[in-house]
Amino acid sequence: MNKIETLGDFVESAMDRYADKVAFQCAGHRLTFTELERLSRHVAVWLQARFNSGDRIAIQLPNINQYPIIAMGILRAGMVVVNTNPLYTPREMKHQFKDSGAKALFILSPLLGALSQILDDTLLSDVVAVDPVDLIKEPEPQKDCYRLYDVLKSTPSGLLATRTGQTGNDIAMLQYTGGTTGAAKGACLTHLNLLSNIEQIRHRLSPVCTEGQELFVCPLPLYHIYAFTVNLLYLLGIGACNVLIPNPRDIDGFVNQLKEHSFTGMSGINTLFLGLMAHEQFRELDFSHLKMTISGGTTLVADVANLWTKVTGSSITEGYGLTETSPVALFNIPGQEEIGAIGVPVKDTEVAIRDGKGEPVKQGEAGELLVRGPQVMMGYWQNRQATANAFTYDGFFKTGDIALQQANGNYKIVDRFKDMILVSGFNVYPNEIEGVLSSHANVMETAVVGGPSVKTGEEVLAYVTTSGEVTSETLLAYCRENLTAYKVPKKITILDALPKSAVGKILRRELRNTV
Repeated sequence: MNKIETLGDFVESAMDRYADKVAFQCAGHRLTFTELERLSRHVAVWLQARFNSGDRIAIQLPNINQYPIIAMGILRAGMVVVNTNPLYTPREMKHQFKDSGAKALFILSPLLGALSQILDDTLLSDVVAVDPVDLIKEPEPQKDCYRLYDVLKSTPSGLLATRTGQTGNDIAMLQYTGGTTGAAKGACLTHLNLLSNIEQIRHRLSPVCTEGQELFVCPLPLYHIYAFTVNLLYLLGIGACNVLIPNPRDIDGFVNQLKEHSFTGMSGINTLFLGLMAHEQFRELDFSHLKMTISGGTTLVADVANLWTKVTGSSITEGYGLTETSPVALFNIPGQEEIGAIGVPVKDTEVAIRDGKGEPVKQGEAGELLVRGPQVMMGYWQNRQATANAFTYDGFFKTGDIALQQANGNYKIVDRFKDMILVSGFNVYPNEIEGVLSSHANVMETAVVGGPSVKTGEEVLAYVTTSGEVTSETLLAYCRENLTAYKVPKKITILDALPKSAVGKILRRELRNTV
């Protein structure tokens, strides 16, 4: 194999090395590396016949086996992956398709109706309908668009053109941020960014993950940067098999799928772990093969981590990153995990903590976490001002997270700058209060936000879901026992469920909008 300079080179190398091993499983259907190579080649050839190197190609799919086929096809064609959330509204779809300038879209067929509302306002020239049965049987006919089934059946497999002129500094992906502070921005992630992060993850996890022998459960969506890099790329590169979970919110169905596999690893987030452990049949599973559970995307709560170890016999290894860092920037060292900490920087990565004036803080003091390394994005797509604002004068990316370095060298996230609550001049960090509330035996999930107050400027408001009989008054009393007075919530609201994103993050901003 030639030198690996692009993700196209990387995936082709993995397909060649692991050939007949199973790469992906979903709903009982297995996809070997050989089949992945053949089918993704069909997609790549089809794209090369219609578009040019560097053109943006969008994917709007859940976790099904067609996703890696299409993503690999785009990369092998020398084009740019634009990940799109299948839960997007027409308004959100319109923004992302227009902003990215995507030329083609691979979309789940039930979403075509929503697409039709905004299609004329985009640059999309070709739409390919993807049906869950594409790899098993011919799906229903479609009007006014192509079918993935036909793409995979009709294209000769030996005509893939070389990716002449493509380098590691070219854009491989436009990965859009969540848009919590306005319209979502496209992070330009280069081939070098993602290849660097793959190597950084491999370096950190190599003592635990064995090449060609791992079976990982992937409940997080591949259109999210966490699963895209960790599951789709890193695990593919070590010959692992990914069990794709299309709908992790269906806990019954999720657990039933887990029963069929002797899984060695799982990636997830705090809310997902909590939901699984609340399921009686999950606790009865065979965890004898489980050796690696990865957490990221949101803060891992200590009680959840401890319970996971009690239930499964395996610890959770927490990492930290953002879309703009491909995503992994810091990671606990396996076997040396510290609950509540995000570990230390991965290979070739520098971090700094600075105050509001850009000055370094002392060890143990909180400030903004800054990251510099080969996995940090080149900038935001067609947004020079946002790019300039995102970096310091000396090239560190400004994460917007408040962190501190502990005496043992591990870093700890305190909270987000934008989520900090200012009560009578005192900084209040929602994560701290959420940690206290989560430690109560009857609290399942919690979110803390700030609301306006004439008296104190802002006040602390908490929202929880509970199990068993417990009142807001009881929880307030518990907070008074464990928190300084100004940190105690002014009000605790018990809800049936907290608002969450597609990847299971609790959406504080939605609760804030109700205040």
